[in-house]
Amino acid sequence: MVSVTRTVFGELPSGGGTVEKFQLQSDLLKVDIISWGCTITALEVKDRQGKASDVVLGFAELEGYLQNLPYFGAVIGRVANQIGKGTFKLDGKEYHLAINYGPNSLHGGLKGFDKVLWTPQVLSNGVQFSRISPAGEEGYPGELKVWVTYTLDGGELVVNFRAQASQTTPVSLTNHAYFNLAGQGSPNIYDHEVTIEADAYLSLNENMLPTGDVAPVQGTAFDLRKPVQLGKHLQEFRLGGFDHNFCLKSSKEKHFCARVYHAGSGRVLEVYTTQPGVQFYTGNFLNGTLKGKNGAIYPKHSGFCLETQNWPDAINQPHFPPVLLSPGEEYNHTTWFKFSVA
Repeated sequence: MVSVTRTVFGELPSGGGTVEKFQLQSDLLKVDIISWGCTITALEVKDRQGKASDVVLGFAELEGYLQNLPYFGAVIGRVANQIGKGTFKLDGKEYHLAINYGPNSLHGGLKGFDKVLWTPQVLSNGVQFSRISPAGEEGYPGELKVWVTYTLDGGELVVNFRAQASQTTPVSLTNHAYFNLAGQGSPNIYDHEVTIEADAYLSLNENMLPTGDVAPVQGTAFDLRKPVQLGKHLQEFRLGGFDHNFCLKSSKEKHFCARVYHAGSGRVLEVYTTQPGVQFYTGNFLNGTLKGKNGAIYPKHSGFCLETQNWPDAINQPHFPPVLLSPGEEYNHTTWFKFSVA
């Protein structure tokens, strides 16, 4: 059984509308999602003693989410991750997007899908958010109808993304939740054990943009096919953290993506997806300046993201998985976040 409770979370400034919060609860999980950016604001999971803790980073109040911030818990679109130089060519026309990350365009632009109010609809086991991204929004071609659906099934949070385009456009949607399985507000994620089911990753240039090279993980710091303890692993390879796309199976079927285990609490997160890639990010840019829930501060490496997605800059890399959605087609991807204890 899943219960869904609807409350007011806050009011947007200058009459911008009411942001609502939807609390989904099963016997194993409790998840709070707001209609601003379809953002996951809290996710409570029990440890092996049966004690529940909130395992996602975020804010107690709407104000926190209105700052220019690290996309805590939000849906990212029209295109997640980077587009090189913020430009791409389509049907002979060149499109120019906002440059908001070094020389490139990141996470849909200055006002991406994370910074808009969505229209909610309560379901028996979750909530569906929808919006129409107008033609030309953030420089992208054509109108895009988008639906993001969150449902609970026992210990599993299921996120489904659907979209339909009036004109051919790149589309890659993800959720940008930051997790800490020890409980949000814990100082780091070094004691987390990480596995990612990927034989290859994308090597990056100095601006963190894929070079186009699909590099084998074998014999590198990116070989996470067997569990590694994060802190030890970063030290051993002298890495400042991960912020890389791992190349998954190219099957459109549900496939295993990653597993993270926190020995202290016994909490396990397994991620399954239909997407061809996952951006594993270890909160390298967090710096302790944000005031989170319950007085938490979020220093570097205090949370991790597993952003299931198409590969970054796929629009400019013909050998990457296709990222274009044409009229008459439907973009339809699902990611499963499965929580358990071990």
